[in-house]
Amino acid sequence: MTKFVLASHNPGKLKEMSAILEDLGVEVVLPSQVGVDAEVEETGETFEANALLKAKAVCQAAGLPAIADDSGLCVDALGGAPGVYTARYGGEGLTDAQRYTLLLNALRGQTNRAAHFVSVVACAFPNGDTLTAEGRCDGTIAFAPMGTEGFGYDPVFFVPELRKTFAQMDGAEKASISHRGRALQAFCKELATYLGK
Repeated sequence: MTKFVLASHNPGKLKEMSAILEDLGVEVVLPSQVGVDAEVEETGETFEANALLKAKAVCQAAGLPAIADDSGLCVDALGGAPGVYTARYGGEGLTDAQRYTLLLNALRGQTNRAAHFVSVVACAFPNGDTLTAEGRCDGTIAFAPMGTEGFGYDPVFFVPELRKTFAQMDGAEKASISHRGRALQAFCKELATYLGK
């Protein structure tokens, strides 16, 4: 098994990445499991730039290939905001519910509710090589939160073809159409080619 370090402390992301990458003979571990404590400031202006910043920093610190992702919600009526600031929308210390309530308030009276989630997965190798893959899921912003699954903006991100918000879907259903699921699928193809599998 080849060891890759996940540039995140999120156990949910570790589980998701591990399930997808184990078929390629890749074991995904948390930074703490290889004695690395790298907090990377996301100063990039794009999702790809932020994902690469994180992957390169953890790769350098661990001396092992590192995987990172950066994702966010882009709302048409808000000129693409919150975008790369999705996790920090409204400032530090807000709960998920406070963030999506702020978003709903910003869209009050708006008829254009179109939005999309973007996710970029990046991998950095000790030899300097990098791989990136992007996934996107189009939807709309609901008028009120619905569902209890997921996290973040899931209760207000509505997918018209399934007639559900992300928070109304089970894990498998969400993974099959989500931005992160699509980015990971694309990334697996890139990685398989890179590893010659």
